[in-house]
Amino acid sequence: QVQLVESGGGLVQPGGSLRLSCAASGFTFSAYAMNWVRQAPGKGLEWVSKINRPNGMASYADSVKGRFTISRDNAKKTLYLQMNMLKPEDTAVYYCANELARGQGTQVTVSS
Repeated sequence: QVQLVESGGGLVQPGGSLRLSCAASGFTFSAYAMNWVRQAPGKGLEWVSKINRPNGMASYADSVKGRFTISRDNAKKTLYLQMNMLKPEDTAVYYCANELARGQGTQVTVSS
């Protein structure tokens, strides 16, 4: 079945960096656009970034533009999110998702 499994979250100080990964299985990874979305405590889901196929063109929410970079490795069936210059307001559960499924999420906490 379709599975998306995120990893790489954790506690980081403001200004720090994290790299999230999302391992995909059960579908043809290269055939689908992929997204990162997040949910902050007490708030709804917020779209963060998308990477298209087949050209890998990326788009970002204004709140993360210039700080986050989405990428994919189709051979490894893995989606990534490089997060730099993290801010406390980036604290959230981060999910990878496509039209088929959403993963279980990985917690990112930005705090001093």
